[in-house]
Amino acid sequence: MFHFGIYSVWILFVAVFNVALCNYSEDQCSWRGSGLSQQPGSVEQISLHCSEGTLDWLYPQGALRLSLSPRLPSAAVGPGGGGGSSGLITACVKPSGDFHGAQLYLERDGVLELLLGDRGADPAAPPMVRCFSRLPGERLALYLQATPHQDISRRIAAFRYELRGDWTARLSLDSNRVNSEDACRPCNNTEILMAVCTSDFVVQGNIRSVEADQSLRAAVIKVSATRVFRQKYALFTGPGRLIRRGDIRTLQQCGVRPGSGSFLFTGRVHFGEAWLGCAPRYKDFLQAYLVAKEARQIPCELAVD
Repeated sequence: MFHFGIYSVWILFVAVFNVALCNYSEDQCSWRGSGLSQQPGSVEQISLHCSEGTLDWLYPQGALRLSLSPRLPSAAVGPGGGGGSSGLITACVKPSGDFHGAQLYLERDGVLELLLGDRGADPAAPPMVRCFSRLPGERLALYLQATPHQDISRRIAAFRYELRGDWTARLSLDSNRVNSEDACRPCNNTEILMAVCTSDFVVQGNIRSVEADQSLRAAVIKVSATRVFRQKYALFTGPGRLIRRGDIRTLQQCGVRPGSGSFLFTGRVHFGEAWLGCAPRYKDFLQAYLVAKEARQIPCELAVD
């Protein structure tokens, strides 16, 4: 049984993953506050209504109750092209580099699982992204527990969050739960054509090199983009239209290696970084696209001419 106290306070961060269709403003995406303004044992009620945002909690003490009601597409589609009819919502949290003064737990069916530890205990450890999903009807909660400290100065528990509908294992960053067989398998033609329509970026280009990102246990694909069909953010930049470069991350266990030839890279933006979805060779994509277009079975048009 957990007790509230001056130096050991449970901060309740209840994540209500219901897909809301109401409008929201950008100032409802993030929260910043201080535990010094709260009475010991009090619980401050907070509600955010975005699919991504930040929480910055200075001098953790007292308690927060944060409800998330993100406005997500009614038919959210993951990078592999799966439909959103399953009602699956995936959430990811990324702690700041100096996350300190609290521990974050996921509570699922009454069982607590540590997601983020107090980095003050091991400041050399890289901040890890943790992801988890809620199935329809499942009840989840996040608990942010202030760790006991006589001196709470210079302690900030801060993290970014993202919630998406039907993210598949292709984009899962929780390496302890990744199904590598599903995450690394090549996309079929149907998935490729859907990814072209729904991805945050669609780029034709070549692989310059592949490097390791040990902090995320990911492979970083260095891409020279010859054509940028679409990008949600400025992921691929350069001095001219024909000279653009950018990085795309994927799971390290997929074993991506540098190779010759032109590819079509698609995927999602995750905490400001590009993550790979489908990546067929461009000639294979073009053949599948033209066949589907002739049969009037393409989900969207792409200016391939």
